[in-house]
Amino acid sequence: MNQQHTVIIAEAGVNHCGDIDLALKLVDEAADAGVDYVKFQTFNPSRLVTGKALMADYQSKNTGSRGGQLEMLEKLRLSKEDHFTIMDRCTKRGIKFLSTPFDDESTAFLATLGLDYWKIPSGEVNNVPYLEQIASYGGHVLMSTGMCGEDDIDAALTILADAGQPLDRITLLHCNTMYPTPMCDVNLRAMQAMRGRFGMPVGYSDHTLGIEVPIAAVALGAHVIEKHFTLDRNLPGPDHKASLTPGELKSMVDAIRNIEMALGSCSKAVTPSEKANITAARKSIVAARNIAAGERFSAENLTTRRPGDGISPLRWHEIMTLKASRDFSEGEQIEI
Repeated sequence: MNQQHTVIIAEAGVNHCGDIDLALKLVDEAADAGVDYVKFQTFNPSRLVTGKALMADYQSKNTGSRGGQLEMLEKLRLSKEDHFTIMDRCTKRGIKFLSTPFDDESTAFLATLGLDYWKIPSGEVNNVPYLEQIASYGGHVLMSTGMCGEDDIDAALTILADAGQPLDRITLLHCNTMYPTPMCDVNLRAMQAMRGRFGMPVGYSDHTLGIEVPIAAVALGAHVIEKHFTLDRNLPGPDHKASLTPGELKSMVDAIRNIEMALGSCSKAVTPSEKANITAARKSIVAARNIAAGERFSAENLTTRRPGDGISPLRWHEIMTLKASRDFSEGEQIEI
């Protein structure tokens, strides 16, 4: 059996609220939950947004503020020193570190850290210089596709390929960028459509409430799952409300690992656990009434009953051509 291992990324994002101690606690909770990676966000606010950039509606709602993005992001920034502190905690806890870059300076900095994946967020899919910079490193890429149609994805892949990114090192993540995503807009089958259209591994970056959608995504073939989590949904910040608590994150991981085992292989065969049930659940050919020696077997004097340790009912028509070799009592298994 070729059991799939889904890469599970716990998205800490900016749920540390700019506090390194909270960031380290997020690492600890992610490690305790059993995920593969904990991911943060790396950005220089002044290189990411202008002073005119307003918060998205969900950001305003979740923060209770109508201010600009720049002011919000300044409070959520991690320093370079913070990154090294977090990475050290990840190493000690046996979990891997990732971060999403949002500007050229941050991308160049993360390139020095030797991370396993580049994460392209949905908002950067149409950013040519950003994509070209990512491609220049030639690493493995996870590209979220929120707010994208197939033509948008195709354009981004062309940019990446032309800039030197090996296409066999890209995984496409289906995504919806509303926090939280309404169930009616999840459209998990789009993940399968992307796999068919682009011939690439696919995954799912989830912003729904709860854990059932990422679990379903694994059942539909997701190789990567990314999910926001927080220490407390009541903390200030834009993403807490659509994030899992540590306990919920652990439940999601456990459920995904169970689904991986349950998916099994593409063959249909008797499993070791059910072999013992064959005798108890299946039937044998038995006498429906008393049968005398020499009497021809028929549908009138034969029937089938449990247990299945006698002659199989698969031989029903064969047995009908024979005569009883001896007397049989009602309910007795037939012998030939």
